[in-house]
Amino acid sequence: MKDDQLTPGRRVLLRAAAVLGLATTAACGGAEGPSGPGPAAPAGRPAAGPQAARRLKPSAYRLQPLTGYGPPRAGRALPQVRKAPILRMPGRERTMVLSFDDGPDPRYTPGILHTLRKHDVRAMFFVCGEMAVDNVDLLRRMADDGHLIGNHTWSHPLLPRLDRAAMREQMERTCDVIEEATGEPPEWFRAPYGAWNRNAFQLGAELGMEPLAWTVDTLDWTEPGAATIVRRVRAGAGPGVVVLSHDAGGDRSGSVEALHTYLPELLDSGYRLTVPSRYMS
Repeated sequence: MKDDQLTPGRRVLLRAAAVLGLATTAACGGAEGPSGPGPAAPAGRPAAGPQAARRLKPSAYRLQPLTGYGPPRAGRALPQVRKAPILRMPGRERTMVLSFDDGPDPRYTPGILHTLRKHDVRAMFFVCGEMAVDNVDLLRRMADDGHLIGNHTWSHPLLPRLDRAAMREQMERTCDVIEEATGEPPEWFRAPYGAWNRNAFQLGAELGMEPLAWTVDTLDWTEPGAATIVRRVRAGAGPGVVVLSHDAGGDRSGSVEALHTYLPELLDSGYRLTVPSRYMS
């Protein structure tokens, strides 16, 4: 038999060997990296085997959409830009709002919170950022008790004397402190001294806050004594009234004592002490 003449059985074996060789070559050619030997593995590390899938850089992970358990949280609806602050609550019900400015102050705010909790009443606290940043525990206590925490700027300046950038900083810094402490941004804003201007209304609305003033000023910042404060609240009580008092900025022991007297009187007279809803007409 000649060398180039093969039996049928031998042809089958040669074809099978050729197919096996092609498959092995394809498998080796699919691996990444040079075909020649690479550098030795550093001491203490396992020897390199076939390369796994290339890992993404951290930046590549950030580009991937985040997967949550529900739809993304919608942004807050912004209130309208008002031309004047809200002075009282709408409606004719015997409902009143108690508000306290300039705190929190660890000397006086806890006493006010204690009286409010004793009578199961919610109130509003317009805080200054420079006071709040050092008393975040009181902010959390306010929020836990269901009170509304409003923005009263950072350092209590006269807003019309500030340019727009400085005014925004006063508001934003205080918003940040409140949100960091309570988990929620403030929804209400009160201008120090009741001094509003166009920028104050615009910036407040941009930051999601309604402007609230007051109906009855107890003038407790003049430190007139608890009895005088009580008389002023009694004289001004009425449906929709917003009462202004203070829990910081001076000796507020009279304000704490007065609340202890007039709050149960208002409740016994049929008034409901509550907090307002946002975006009132």
